[in-house]
Amino acid sequence: MTEQDFTLEEEFETYDPDDFDPAAYEELTEDGEAEPAVLPIVAVVGRPNVGKSTLVNRIIGRREAVVEDVPGVTRDRVSYKANWNGREFTVVDTGGWLPDSRGLAAAIAEQAKLAVELADVVLFVVDANVGATDIDEAVVEILRRAKKPVVLAANKADDTRTELEATALWSLGVGEPMPVSALHGRSSGDLLDRVLESLPEPAPRERLGEAVGGPRRVALMGRPNVGKSSLLNKLAKQNRVVVDSVAGTTRDPIDELIDLGGKTWRFIDTAGIRKRHRENQGADFYAILRTQSALERSEVAVVLVDASEPLAEQDLRIVNTIVEAGRALVLAYNKWDLVDEERRFYLDREIERQLVGARWAPRVNISAKTGRHMEKLVPAIETALDSWGHRVPTGKLNQFFTDLVSSHPHPIRGGKQPRVLFATQAGTRPPRFVLFTSGFLEPGYRRFIERRIREEFGFEGSPVTVTMKIREKKKDRDKRFGRKR
Repeated sequence: MTEQDFTLEEEFETYDPDDFDPAAYEELTEDGEAEPAVLPIVAVVGRPNVGKSTLVNRIIGRREAVVEDVPGVTRDRVSYKANWNGREFTVVDTGGWLPDSRGLAAAIAEQAKLAVELADVVLFVVDANVGATDIDEAVVEILRRAKKPVVLAANKADDTRTELEATALWSLGVGEPMPVSALHGRSSGDLLDRVLESLPEPAPRERLGEAVGGPRRVALMGRPNVGKSSLLNKLAKQNRVVVDSVAGTTRDPIDELIDLGGKTWRFIDTAGIRKRHRENQGADFYAILRTQSALERSEVAVVLVDASEPLAEQDLRIVNTIVEAGRALVLAYNKWDLVDEERRFYLDREIERQLVGARWAPRVNISAKTGRHMEKLVPAIETALDSWGHRVPTGKLNQFFTDLVSSHPHPIRGGKQPRVLFATQAGTRPPRFVLFTSGFLEPGYRRFIERRIREEFGFEGSPVTVTMKIREKKKDRDKRFGRKR
């Protein structure tokens, strides 16, 4: 809620309907955010289970990267903003690096290589208790070819004895080993000082081709294995995210700036929501928290649904989560290349029966694998965002309600018929309407009002909330404001 919306709500609390001035509620504006500076990048690499994600959490000062006491929890390269001694930079967490790996492990190693190519400084993490291994030496050879500044972190140096043993890591030939305990924070400040010494000067601010506020933020959501990461890779035109037939390969939100339709968008790939929140454990539990956080900082959510399979409970729960969060919504039915005529027949009926509360969401039928109908995705997103920020002038809105109430009045209950005295749009993103009424409006009538608002003013792709403020009896209002009769 914006500061202006909050002020408006306060006015509602003390408002006298007899003194209503529609002009006072016209044309509220919302300020955008300033565009961020381009920050230097620090890539954190190393073999599996040396504590890279724990070190990332220590650097950024909060538990953001998923951490669990098993190797291979981090599978993609994931970026976070960090600040040390007033200097801002981006930290990129990567999966465990096994240079000679195959299958999924090879894809994870490839992500680590890409992170090194994009980085300004490489933070190479080694287990001080184990010492230099053959894998560590193989990683060093790759780092040398990259010709990037390298800071060697000897992690898990929890005591003085281990710190002394860490000096043996000079043998790797990438400079002085910096003993550190990511778990306990021991010497982490010294390590960050060394990182800052290696960082280039901050780049000047860049325009991203967008209006004030920067790129619009789009969250890719859906249950596991519906093709979210494949879609992001197709849009980015590169293998940005690990894709595997094993469900759940994405566990952290992945941000990517992508140029589409002449604009720059910030797409956020999220972990698949597979179970009820209370059933998630370990890394999956924290991954779901990251997904919820990604939704909160997004403006519109694209929910991918596997069109080749019946709609699942998880699909409906994800849609409801987005509606409750007040975000714009686009439904993308993926794997359309696998859908035959019979499946289309049943899918239409499933949508009609199960997605009653989201019939207003734009629908696109796509194939992330083949690229089918990908050009329809951006127009649908733009439509949803336009609706999400749309404001109806108060005068036009009240003329609409005058005609609506006269043609479809509220049913009489208990000998009384509540009326809508006037209405105003209290806010946008999402659109919120407040009705000042003479009595309580039944839920069914409020749903009818919402449906008619959509028919009249559009709002395709955006949730709409309709609330009411019941006019008090004059004697009660006078008593509340301390007026004498």
